[in-house]
Amino acid sequence: MQIEKVGVVGCGLMGSGIAEIAAKSGLAVRVREVDEGALEAGKKRIRKSMDRAVDKEKLTAEDRDAAWERLSFTTKVADLADCDLVIEAIVEELKAKNTLFEELDGLCGEGTIFASNTSSLTITDMAAATSRPERFVGLHFFNPVPVMKLVEVVRTIATSDETFDRAFAFSKALGKTPIAAKDNSGFVVNLLLVPYMLDAIRQLERGVASVADIDTGMMLGCGYPMGPFTLCDFVGIDTLYKISEIMYEEYREERYAPPPLLKRIVSLGRYGRKTGKGFYDWSGDDPVPMPI
Repeated sequence: MQIEKVGVVGCGLMGSGIAEIAAKSGLAVRVREVDEGALEAGKKRIRKSMDRAVDKEKLTAEDRDAAWERLSFTTKVADLADCDLVIEAIVEELKAKNTLFEELDGLCGEGTIFASNTSSLTITDMAAATSRPERFVGLHFFNPVPVMKLVEVVRTIATSDETFDRAFAFSKALGKTPIAAKDNSGFVVNLLLVPYMLDAIRQLERGVASVADIDTGMMLGCGYPMGPFTLCDFVGIDTLYKISEIMYEEYREERYAPPPLLKRIVSLGRYGRKTGKGFYDWSGDDPVPMPI
């Protein structure tokens, strides 16, 4: 069965990006948010991204308009009942995700595939809340979704071959490069990336070097496009903290434990670029390291 109609739950940074690329790929997309305010913000985010692509001549105005027509928006979970695939991109909390999937399970047809865009929770813990664990996968996209090519397609011990193959083919149809990942917290990328960022914070705590010098060292010494503290600010320091807590709970390994400095920065509301301050102050033309 070919996936033709996609439901996306959540229209924040990730959900809006997923909805956008699915619509641009020729699929009918229905986006659900909790209220009209969140829905309107999501619409504006998608439209702004599409308009930017037109301005950069990566998308024609005609293709943008056609993609926009394929999008529909709702605040009702029941409106996703006829989708071939439903992708969840809501808050990174297992209880909230399971409540959603339990509701969807009672609404959607037997053939509907459920997928989560979680970056740190295990897919099995969500699949177990439904009557269709064999039709449940992880589809972990990366931010910004319209630009980043990778999708981690995650199978559990219960995921059927047919479901996995359809999810893998769907990712390719979006123009992405999918990789197969086992259902463990962090999958492939975050399993390796999160300890790197946390260790950079630990070395800062120990006085090894400054924020700017550690970033410069990793960029010029390793050829990375950005240093670990700039990356933290892009990911979101609150997001990193939550992910590290989830992964530490899963593995009980010190390298996944959030350092005290990370917790203090979160307590101050310095979440990175989205709040204007994190390890850097982003209010000016160039980022300036914050006092630590």
